[in-house]
Amino acid sequence: MSATKDAKVVVVGAGFAGLAAAASLVQAGFQHVQILEANGRVGGRVHTSRPFSQNIIELGANWIHGQDGNPLFHLAKEHDLLVEGMLANKVMCSPHSVTPRDYFFTQDGKQLCTESVDRVCSLFSKLTSKAFESELEDRHRALSLGSYLDGAFAESPLAASEDGQKIFEWCKRSECTDEASSSLYEVSASQLGYYIALEGGFFNSLGPEGYQAILAVLLKRLPSGITLNNKAVKSIQWDLKEHLQGTESKGMSHPVRVICEHDEIYEADHVIVTVSLGVLKQHAGALFKPSLPKSKLDAIERLGFGTVDKIFLCFNERFWPEDCAGIQLVWDEGPEDKSVYTAQSDGEAWKETWYKKICGFDTVARHPTVLCGWITGREALHMETLQDSEVEDACVRLLRTFTGWSVPDVSQVLISSLSRCCLQEKPLM
Repeated sequence: MSATKDAKVVVVGAGFAGLAAAASLVQAGFQHVQILEANGRVGGRVHTSRPFSQNIIELGANWIHGQDGNPLFHLAKEHDLLVEGMLANKVMCSPHSVTPRDYFFTQDGKQLCTESVDRVCSLFSKLTSKAFESELEDRHRALSLGSYLDGAFAESPLAASEDGQKIFEWCKRSECTDEASSSLYEVSASQLGYYIALEGGFFNSLGPEGYQAILAVLLKRLPSGITLNNKAVKSIQWDLKEHLQGTESKGMSHPVRVICEHDEIYEADHVIVTVSLGVLKQHAGALFKPSLPKSKLDAIERLGFGTVDKIFLCFNERFWPEDCAGIQLVWDEGPEDKSVYTAQSDGEAWKETWYKKICGFDTVARHPTVLCGWITGREALHMETLQDSEVEDACVRLLRTFTGWSVPDVSQVLISSLSRCCLQEKPLM
């Protein structure tokens, strides 16, 4: 970057990466920094809202993962934004963190004993740890994570225990949420070892203002007016002086031109692009002029990402026991059973049972009458195409069928998705 602090810099994207980059430039003394954000709000995949009460709901990111070397954790720690100690356990609502307060039900309404669930979940945790720590045997290294887990579990007496296989399928389904995958049979067992988890607690909970509080810290470091919302960038012309010839380049004062929809133009000396991988996959080929180097385009094409959605169900009153932290759904044949996965690999029959991918419904911190369901992969993408009422009906049907409890109708439902993060509220009867 140019040594002069008079350089004009355009930052594309007002997620945490873009805001932090702009804040660093401003702190370093750069006077001409502009952030362009395509959406009507800042924060990117951080989306804190208050749909049900004055207390927050996190539609996007939920925790700070890892502590050592994590700038977000240190920022939150510095500003006293973390929840620690016993209160942190109450705020925790991990989609795959099993506690004695989780109620596990089979589809015929039987509640499973805690001991049976703990034994299977503990073994599952040990098996996945071997993959994450690159301790797999050679015979397992070429397998998918799902196939490795199936083979290793089959060698345990728990595989023959009553409900053992069903609980194990729930564990795999839950792990799909952590991997943001459609199936563990599409995840490499050996490649998991390349994931680096920062030391320290993996699930670090934030206080009553949630991620919005960290966002506010970053925004305070930026001058007023630096961020422009609803400025979708359609073209980034970079290195113009190098690629324009003759008189075309004469009189140009800046080598970068960022063009937004409606043909608004922002000239700059430098541009920092912080948009998501999904945006790059969709637009990188046409966005940059000249094109990015082939190595960059190849990397964008080869990298993958998944979809994880949340389904918030708000009831007028709590119907679950006070000591219940979550209602977990155990199928006789779930989508992470190898036979089911194989049968549904081709075609679209899986869409008829998309709701089977929901692991369960967890209680939500500071919301005594709200449950949150998690869903991932292709089932999550399909759910995003459905009407909210259809999703709501499926969730209530699951709760009633599995628990046998008197489950009331939902008063409000909130579903996360890229295109739809809106609250649907039923009229009072």
